[in-house]
Amino acid sequence: MRVDLVQTTTRDGVRLDGMLQRATSSINAPADGVIFVHGTGGNFYASMLFDALGERFLQRGCAVLRVNTRGHDGISNVVTAKGGRRLGAAYECVDDCRHDLAAWVDYLKANVGPRVILAGHSLGAVKCIYALAQDATINVERAIAISPPRLSYSWFCDNPEGPRFLESYRQADALMQAGAPNALLEVSLPLPMVITAGGYVEKYGPDERYNFLPHLRYVRVPMLLAFGGIEVANNMAFRGAPEAASALASDKRLLSVVRIPDADHFYTGKRDDLGEAIVGWL
Repeated sequence: MRVDLVQTTTRDGVRLDGMLQRATSSINAPADGVIFVHGTGGNFYASMLFDALGERFLQRGCAVLRVNTRGHDGISNVVTAKGGRRLGAAYECVDDCRHDLAAWVDYLKANVGPRVILAGHSLGAVKCIYALAQDATINVERAIAISPPRLSYSWFCDNPEGPRFLESYRQADALMQAGAPNALLEVSLPLPMVITAGGYVEKYGPDERYNFLPHLRYVRVPMLLAFGGIEVANNMAFRGAPEAASALASDKRLLSVVRIPDADHFYTGKRDDLGEAIVGWL
């Protein structure tokens, strides 16, 4: 199938890359197109999960746009209106996802059609929830959040892994207090990665700015949340999240929650089950 490599520029001047696949038929399609948003350190071309889900959407007549945010890969250089800039997962500010997703939604509407589904995995799922809750100019038909981690300082501290998390947080906070927010740390929780001290405090600090649960109340479109049974059992960022989201769903009729038994964070061996759940919801 033909693939078009595409670009867009955000309203704050950051150039982003993506990949567009057009469906051969759009009869009875649930939308004109779907946008897939990668997680921490990911990118538009490497996700086997998006390979599988994208094929399902193409078969149903939806164009598939797989995109980079400015947080793509671990450390990356992006082109901006003011020249090159170091970003990637280590240096990004999650709040900037509002600009990234607004640009890609506008791109897909202009080049494919007005009915857009926004779908994200992992931190990409958090970005979809956050952007839709915070930015009323991002207008989509539906949204799918696959395995959004619960970025909650208080929740992390109350889990058995809390002492190890706090050790990393205190290292990051000490560097912030010493005036070194761009110093890089190698951390293991909530996931192994290299990140700046400022980025760690901003993403995982007591302000809980990116705890997706409170933001769900402000998402104004039908949304499906999916979680894997293995990740919920084994990772503090997902432990208890389906139950907490389901409690909100009982008061918010636009919200649906599904758990895929025996699925890890990347739905290895369970991508068909996840795809069936999404198709059933659509």
